[in-house]
Amino acid sequence: MPELPEVEVVRRGLARWVAGRTIGSVEVRHPRAVRRHTAGGTDFADRLRGETIGVPQRRGKYLWLPLEGRELSVLGHLGMSGQLLVQPEDAPDERHLRIRVRFADAAGTELRFVDQRTFGGLSLHATTADGLPDVIAHIARDPLDPLFDEAVYHRALRARRTTLKRALLDQSLISGVGNIYADEALWRSRLHYERPTATLTRPRSTELLGHVRDVMNAALAVGGTSFDSLYVNVNGESGYFDRSLDAYGREDQPCRRCGTPMRRRPWMNRSSYFCPRCQRPPRAAS
Repeated sequence: MPELPEVEVVRRGLARWVAGRTIGSVEVRHPRAVRRHTAGGTDFADRLRGETIGVPQRRGKYLWLPLEGRELSVLGHLGMSGQLLVQPEDAPDERHLRIRVRFADAAGTELRFVDQRTFGGLSLHATTADGLPDVIAHIARDPLDPLFDEAVYHRALRARRTTLKRALLDQSLISGVGNIYADEALWRSRLHYERPTATLTRPRSTELLGHVRDVMNAALAVGGTSFDSLYVNVNGESGYFDRSLDAYGREDQPCRRCGTPMRRRPWMNRSSYFCPRCQRPPRAAS
C-alpha cells in the first residue's frame, strides 16, 4: 500500500501535468474502479465533463483533484496496485486500464487510472470548508504538514493507551505512516513496536516524530519505495528508497548499527522488522 512519500510523488507529478486542464471526456472501463461513486460510472463521467482540475492535494495517504470553482473533488484510492499515469494519447492501453480521462486541449496527453487488483478507484465527493473530500474529513494531519501540532499529538498518544506501532498507523492520530516507514522510524529511534504509548515521554515522542519526518523526506528524494512494478509515479518510473531501508524486509541481515541479525515478527496480518538488541521489547512483549 503506498504511504505518504509515494502518494506525494504522484501528487507532484499530477500538479505538473494535469493542474489547470479542462476535462473533455471520461471513459470508465471497469465498474469496480468507480464503485465508491455510488451513482455509477455514467454519472461519474457526465459530471466531470467540462470541469477544470485545480492543484492536486494530499493528506497523508489520500490524494484528490479539486475541481476549480466547485466544492467538489475527485478522490483517488490507489489501493494495493492503483496507478495514476499521464500518458501520450496514442500510447497503447495498459492491460489493466480502468479509467481514461481525456482533456479538451492539444497537449497530447491523457490521465489514466490503471489497477491490476481493482482494490482502488476514483470517486467524486463534496468538499468540506477545509477543502477535504467529506469522506476523509476525519483523517489527521500528517507529519510533513506545517500545521501538524506536536503537542496535541503527544497528548493524544499517551491518552490512547495502545502500543507505538499501532499509534503510528492510526490515521486518526497521524496520517501517512504505514508499515514500512513505521518500522524505519522505530528502528532509527531505537524503540520497540510493542512499547506502550503511555510510557513515551515528550522528548522521546518529539524524537520519534523527527525520525518519521527524516525517513519520509529521504524517501521523497528518491521517488519513494518500490518493491515491484505496482507502485510507480505518473511517468511510470519506480522509486529507489528500498535500497536504503534499515529495518523493513531485512530479516536475518545484520543491523546496520550493531550487527545483530534483524528479526521479523507477525503483526496484525503484516510483519514487523526490528533489531532485538537496539530495540529492546517491553517486558510484557518479551
